[in-house]
Order: sequence, then structure tokens, then C-alpha cells
Amino acid sequence: MSQRMILINSAVFVAEATLKKRGSCAALFPHQRPLELEIGCGIGDFIVQIAAKRPEHNFLAIDIFNQGCRSTCSRVEDSGLDNIRVMRMEARYLLYHYLGGNSLRALYINCPDPWPKKRHRKRRLVNSEFIDLALYSLEDNGIFNFSTDFTDYGEEVAELLNNDPRLDNLNSTPYTNDLGDYPVSKYMRRFLDLHQPIYLSRYIKKAGLTIAPPTISKGFRIPWPQEDA
Repeated sequence: MSQRMILINSAVFVAEATLKKRGSCAALFPHQRPLELEIGCGIGDFIVQIAAKRPEHNFLAIDIFNQGCRSTCSRVEDSGLDNIRVMRMEARYLLYHYLGGNSLRALYINCPDPWPKKRHRKRRLVNSEFIDLALYSLEDNGIFNFSTDFTDYGEEVAELLNNDPRLDNLNSTPYTNDLGDYPVSKYMRRFLDLHQPIYLSRYIKKAGLTIAPPTISKGFRIPWPQEDA
């Protein structure tokens, strides 16, 4: 991955070194509350909406792109909310290295890179390996939320989630195009205004499960650091 790095001077932006020093994602916030995570925060539309609706929870927003993190920080600062922190980090790396078991109340993945070419589909974020990692991090009755504007990606993820015995579906069908009160980002609104559907899957992790820490393949977007000796 090659992109110009832009210095982010924001009180809501967290460098990995700070996370290491604090010891946990929960310690990044001034108040101890249930933690929710958005993967791929874009320009921050969704995270500001959901955090405003749920002030009793803390929200961590991550993106792999530096510019997106800077835009999200600006939106968070303008909102005045104190329950959002932003990080530039690859999702699998964060989950594997910094989020332990039963640490998340909810996970949101909205319109991730669909990698539409068939030869690139193995690069899609959500697959069976990622679901194992996510379910390890979600607490009992934690919610897995996934949305996409790509039909085949929506159907693929819905099938994986619907066939997983560790999950219960919150909808009557594997996915839905009715977003209800689910916050809509500026990106999602573009498609909806053109009468193009968003495919939303929402599943809840069953209580009482014992899920061992999963193994995870190295990410392709950024170098995967060596494990500490």
C-alpha cells in the first residue's frame, strides 16, 4: 500500500504506540462503557450518527486510509461527542493483536472494498476466517452488522452468516434491503438516491459459547509485523 501520509493532529486520533501504552482499546476512552467498532469509517458519517444515538457506549472507528481517518476526526470534533476514537489500522490486525475475547458489544462493516474482479475476491475482508475472528471478539449477544452495495458480496456474506450455528439472524431473511433505523452514510445515500439497494445483514452471537482464539492469515494491505519474541 502506497499513499502520502498526512499528519493527524486530533485529540480523538489514536496512534498504535498510544494503544500499546494504554494496554487496551477500552482504556482509550475517558469513561468505561461497552465498546463498539466500525471497520472502514470512510469520512465519518456513520460513526457520528451511531455514536450520537448511543451515548452510553464507546465507539472505535478504524480505516486503512490516512485521509479517511483525518476526515473522520474532523467530523467527530465538530460533533462534540466524547465517545469516539479513531485509528488508522488494518481490521484483522487490530482484532488479532489488540481486541481480546468478548470485548465488543457490536461490530459494523459498511460498504467495504468489494474487489469486484473474480481474481481479487480472495482479498475481500469478510470470509469464514474473518467471521471466526469477529465472533471471538464479540461478547455474548454481540451484534455483527454488514452492509454492501454489491449484490454478490451481500449474498455471499449473508450465506456465511446465516449458515453459522453460532449466530442468530435479526432479520426474517438472510439479508434485507430495508435499512429501517440503521444509520445511512453519505456513500450509502448515493446509491439509495439512485434507487439502488443496500444489502444489510445483522446477526447476533449466541450466548454461552466457548470460542478459542483463532489463527489469522497475514493481511495484504500492509506488512504484517513480526510477533514479539
